Amino acid sequence: MDEKKRTPAAKARDTATVVPLPRKPGAALTITDVAEFAGVSKKTVSRVINREPMKAATRAKVEAAIETLGFVPNAQARALAFRKNFVIVLFIHDSTSPMAMKFQRGVLSAIGDSELALAVRPVDRESPDLLADIETFLGRQKPMGAIFLPPLSERDDIGEMCQRLNIKYVRVGSAQLDMMSRSVWSNDREAVMGVVRDIVALGHRRIGFVRGPQGFLSAREREAGFRQALQAAGIAPDEALFADGLYSFESGVTAGHALLDSPQPPSVIFASNDSMAAGVVRAAHEKGLRLPRDLSIVGFDDGPVALQLWPSLTTVHWPVAEMGVLAVHKLVPETLPAGEDPATLPSMVVSSLIRRESLGEPPR
Repeated sequence: MDEKKRTPAAKARDTATVVPLPRKPGAALTITDVAEFAGVSKKTVSRVINREPMKAATRAKVEAAIETLGFVPNAQARALAFRKNFVIVLFIHDSTSPMAMKFQRGVLSAIGDSELALAVRPVDRESPDLLADIETFLGRQKPMGAIFLPPLSERDDIGEMCQRLNIKYVRVGSAQLDMMSRSVWSNDREAVMGVVRDIVALGHRRIGFVRGPQGFLSAREREAGFRQALQAAGIAPDEALFADGLYSFESGVTAGHALLDSPQPPSVIFASNDSMAAGVVRAAHEKGLRLPRDLSIVGFDDGPVALQLWPSLTTVHWPVAEMGVLAVHKLVPETLPAGEDPATLPSMVVSSLIRRESLGEPPR
């Protein structure tokens, strides 16, 4: 081809330098410019931008052109093409809970500097219009995907609704709630069983337990693990050593007093979350008990309060932030680090005991 007839983009491609492309002052780069620079069609550039399957060599050529030219795809145009916004919606019941805040940090770290954005949508799980409200929001916003935290995630009809609306979703819980591609969960039951084994190994036999609220899968799973571990250790569950809680500090104080005022109080109390464990610590201090000399206390979460208490709280580390990262990767596999295969993504995260000062041997 006559050198004079070759386009500036073609010259730039061949010399690996950026040659200014002719355009009006202030005009933005377009996919036409990228296509000329890379020596491919506009359709091929569009397929790369939209992350459609293609030969690796072609993708690398186009991505190199995009980087060299400094081309920024128009997110609004892409959203129109996809008929979706580049937003992940997180549906939660309680936006102030430590679990929700830790999960959000995981989601944001997975999104990183991508074009994705996070929208947090608090909803009332007890509202009779819950499903209709969620459906209306999804229909208007057309997000890239939706994540549901417990206890909302424990409703099967929410997953069925998302499938009907053709919305990608992930349900997060304390046990598997859906297909592996649509579910991220933690091993709450097994984690509690392991903690009880450690407590028994220290010599404790009178082990108190503060339940979570009725209707929460996490509460059921944690109590089931507690009972199974007692039975495996040959300890008959004593119903006098069980107290009801609501995952709140105040309910932990009430439960702590109920257990410690019994004729034969426990030597250790396992609370189903850290907020209630903090309440039990308060009740123990009010009774003049010293931890862990007179009483041991264990929680579940490993939230900030665990280190703010005195003595510091032995608790189950619940990797909620990791669950947030996993949920994003399942919704948008393109957020995975280069070279990682979406097919190998795990669905379950493993919780583990963090030993601190509040757990010791039983009083002698």
